[in-house]
Amino acid sequence: MIPTAAETDQPRVVAFGEVMLRLAAPGRERLGQGSHLDVSVGGGEANVAVSLAQLGMRADLVTRLPANPLGELVVRVLRGLGVGTAFVQRGGDRVGLYFLEPGAAQRPSKVVYDRAGSGAATIDPATIDWTGILRGASWFHTTGITPAISEPAARATLDGVTAARALGVPVSIDLNYRSSLWRWGGDVRTVMTGLAERADVIVGNEEDADKVFGIRAEGARPEAGRLDPAEYESVCHQLHDRFPAVRSIALTLRTSHSASHNGWSGCLWHEGRFHTGRTYDITPIVDRVGAGDAFAAGLIHGLLTRPASPADVLEFAIAAGCLKHSIPGDFNLVDREEIEALMAGHGSGRIVR
Repeated sequence: MIPTAAETDQPRVVAFGEVMLRLAAPGRERLGQGSHLDVSVGGGEANVAVSLAQLGMRADLVTRLPANPLGELVVRVLRGLGVGTAFVQRGGDRVGLYFLEPGAAQRPSKVVYDRAGSGAATIDPATIDWTGILRGASWFHTTGITPAISEPAARATLDGVTAARALGVPVSIDLNYRSSLWRWGGDVRTVMTGLAERADVIVGNEEDADKVFGIRAEGARPEAGRLDPAEYESVCHQLHDRFPAVRSIALTLRTSHSASHNGWSGCLWHEGRFHTGRTYDITPIVDRVGAGDAFAAGLIHGLLTRPASPADVLEFAIAAGCLKHSIPGDFNLVDREEIEALMAGHGSGRIVR
């Protein structure tokens, strides 16, 4: 019998955030065009936990779901993919939803959120025993999505990173700016500053640092297919100047030629040195949702398993995110061998027998 990650001495990563049901228009239909929607499970932090479990690590998710059949469905899916659910609270009236209209050619994808009043949004921060949850953990990960959904979720997120910092558990924060979610009155920059000040690793895309902290790469135009990774070295330096406790800053770099055709790369500032990685030309894109989470999971995996090789860590994260574009749904259902094969140049898509 093959041992599970929980039965090995693999690092244990704890992630905190809301898990949702994803309702997607099938194929390339528009929302409301067809007679049904494809249902699956997803959410930024859960996506990272699932990816790490696929890579053989122990991954526990902290969240809150209602004690009803939909909540049970989400828990069963997570367990089935190897994610630990011992710290999933049961409560609240509903599971958060998001609706996806996949883009194609020059028509962009669209996301509509329906998350108000969800179990995660109404969580009571005082009910989370962060010290107990994080005891023995190797890493804590969360994102800017969770504090955006409600004031209690923002307080719980800050409590989590504060506890991790006190326990010496490395913290990664994916900035993950979502303008449509910040509706509860909190100031984005203030809230995210409180988190970033306690982080060891900051992750983001080519626009997050600008939208959250006003730090931008001059001259970059990713929406027009123009992006030079070297332009983001200054972004990393400015982020480190603002948050000097941060050891690593990783950014995904996407150039959009169309909704079906993107360039995909990344950069990593690690302990004073700046690294750029390979660029993949991805076409046709099957599903780009969750690619940034796959990148974050690859980064965490690399920093935990090969910390002396930051350039290799970056290439692993980029390759993980690249492969996610080929998989429907939020989750990156690939293993380490598949990622390393792509890193080695086996990206032709030829059948494996």
